[in-house]
Amino acid sequence: MNFVAALSETAEKNLRELEEHIRQAISDDAFIFEACEPLIRGGKRLRPMLMLLCANAKTSCPNERTMPLATALELIHTASLVHDDIIDTSKKRRGVETANSKYGAQIAVLIGDYLFAKAFQLVAENNYDGRVQAILSKLVKNLCVGEIMQDRSLFVVPTMTEYYQRINLKTAIFLSSCCQLGAIVADIDSRDGESLAAYGTSLGLAFQIIDDVLDFVGDEKVTGKPRGGDLKSGVITLPVIRALSTSDEAPALKKIVTGGAVTCTDIDAAIEIIRATDAVNYCKTRAEAHIEAARVNLPSNLKTSVGLALEQIAEFVVARTR
Repeated sequence: MNFVAALSETAEKNLRELEEHIRQAISDDAFIFEACEPLIRGGKRLRPMLMLLCANAKTSCPNERTMPLATALELIHTASLVHDDIIDTSKKRRGVETANSKYGAQIAVLIGDYLFAKAFQLVAENNYDGRVQAILSKLVKNLCVGEIMQDRSLFVVPTMTEYYQRINLKTAIFLSSCCQLGAIVADIDSRDGESLAAYGTSLGLAFQIIDDVLDFVGDEKVTGKPRGGDLKSGVITLPVIRALSTSDEAPALKKIVTGGAVTCTDIDAAIEIIRATDAVNYCKTRAEAHIEAARVNLPSNLKTSVGLALEQIAEFVVARTR
């Protein structure tokens, strides 16, 4: 399921223009383009599309005003994935070889740094409101804090509070910021802007929970990532937390997830234990509750097409398979 297919013709046109802007942004150098283009290709473009939709939530906002910021958001997202893959020593992302696997960690760090820098260059060159730069700076800071928090707690079972704090920093704040930035660029009144940001927060929580579920039940050919990747990296997510609290085999599962070295056999055993519990349905129910909260926060005075698109994105988040 691709949420773009459900959006209006205008949104599809914006997406085509966004793709061209993204390619132009990484075209400064032949090697940079060669290294970054496979990473950029295949993304869902959820973050920039949220920003573009919110920027056009009430009246049309010119593309020359929105596209540089939308491009910057996708570059920041890609940069965070590059650095995430280095930390997790991941070999595949979106079905292709990761930068660290192809070029080594040192070059991959610089590729991620380049993408961050290019994003902020686009923002600076297009004279956005100071609030835009402040939100983006805080966003990147929170991504780093979330990654540090995760890295410092590998192979440790988090409390529910710790889990939610982590996914808020790594995902929910990002989607919320995209919605907030769209409202700022379009000069939408603060009350509706806050409501759109709240929609993004709930959407982000649901998105990450479903992402964590797909790590156990997703089709590797569809997700582009090996199953059980989080377990192998020592990242303990909601399905494991739930299974540990309900399974008769919780001691065996805990030994696997906290042991410090997870094999393919361990991953298969863990998945079998988790699937024998209600963990997957429990996580989907939680995600659906967050999606309902997202819908409740949508302002009632949005353009019909935008309101429908944001509703459809919410549906996509819980129904997606990648």
